[in-house]
Amino acid sequence: MHDIRAVRADAAAFDAAMARRGLAPQSATLIALDEARREAIRGTEAAQSRRNELSREIGAAMKRGDKDEAERLKAEVAAIQAAAASDLPGQRERELTAALEVLPNILDAEVPEGRDETANVVLHTHGTPAELPDAKQHFELGEALGLMDFTAATRLSGSRFVVLKGQLARLERALGQWMLGLHVDTHGYMEVAPPLLVNATTLYGTNQLPKFEEDLFKTGDHYLIPTAEVPLTNLVADQVIAEPVEPLRYTALTPCFRSEAGSAGRDTRGMLRQHQFSKVEMVSITRPEDSDAEHERMTRCAEAVLTALGLTWRRVFLCAGDTGFGAARTYDLEVWLPGQKAWREISSCSNCRDFQARRMKARFKRGKEMVLPHTLNGSGVAVGRALIAVMETHQQPDGTILVPEVLRPWMGVAVVGCGA
Repeated sequence: MHDIRAVRADAAAFDAAMARRGLAPQSATLIALDEARREAIRGTEAAQSRRNELSREIGAAMKRGDKDEAERLKAEVAAIQAAAASDLPGQRERELTAALEVLPNILDAEVPEGRDETANVVLHTHGTPAELPDAKQHFELGEALGLMDFTAATRLSGSRFVVLKGQLARLERALGQWMLGLHVDTHGYMEVAPPLLVNATTLYGTNQLPKFEEDLFKTGDHYLIPTAEVPLTNLVADQVIAEPVEPLRYTALTPCFRSEAGSAGRDTRGMLRQHQFSKVEMVSITRPEDSDAEHERMTRCAEAVLTALGLTWRRVFLCAGDTGFGAARTYDLEVWLPGQKAWREISSCSNCRDFQARRMKARFKRGKEMVLPHTLNGSGVAVGRALIAVMETHQQPDGTILVPEVLRPWMGVAVVGCGA
């Protein structure tokens, strides 16, 4: 969320930043709301001062026996108290917050201009996209092996679910466990097992609420997490933490749940866009001066996963129109899928600067100053999409799937499909 003081300090710069996001000027409205808030506060302070003055006058009137004057003054006090009960400053504060909380983060100056994904910039590519003869898509491979069942999943739960069986179920489990171990043992992240149900305050802190409520699954007073970013980042919510000389790094392997609102008709075949999927998430909490280096490090951690799995991938710098609501800058990692003959996103690593920290009221003390930390998040990586990429990249002419070397200790076999 934005600091209204920064908006007031340079309204033109703020409007220019929102224009990069495709939004009309916002500063005049925000400053007017802030003026109304300030006026309400001044009115409350003046009323409080007047009430104190009246209390002294009532005492004086009572001493001199002027009951009529005392009653008149008491009536004025009662009117002031009735007005105070309406909490006008609180109402104006909520109106300002409601206007601020739906505005996206300010983009870094280096973010490429552009309205949509066609303006994203490919920074580098690892490997050469393979053109496999008669390459099949993952769902064709999985169904032919009898290990991927969308019909049963639809019967059990509806569309956008899958049942994995046998060696494919084990391969998905191996991917998640191996990736989690890599980030903990090699990349220095702390493993966390977070709740899968969180409250609205937690989702607000990482900017899923109020703007993206339709993308969430709600149960009673709780929501199913759309990503482990939500509970991991909120570990520092409403806390004064020690200044993180070294970034706080958290990782978790969790199920994720998304309604996929607005994606009707997109990726209806296969596992690319599901309501339930597993993901290894990385989150970092840093000092402001360390977040750029941490963003690069986090992205390289995700890239290491793809390289070790023998996949062809590329790093893409998202343009202004394709960068997510809470991010100041984002690198997407896209993997080449020979069956689809297309690049598909498999990881997204974002630096949110202090946008989420302000919403969460997270801060650390530096001398006498309170400083907002920077928060970063990245997929390390989406397990289902990694499974898709492994299947399509390492498919064999006979329909079996070669298991990447790093996963064989977890699998006990070198090929999926032989005695599946």
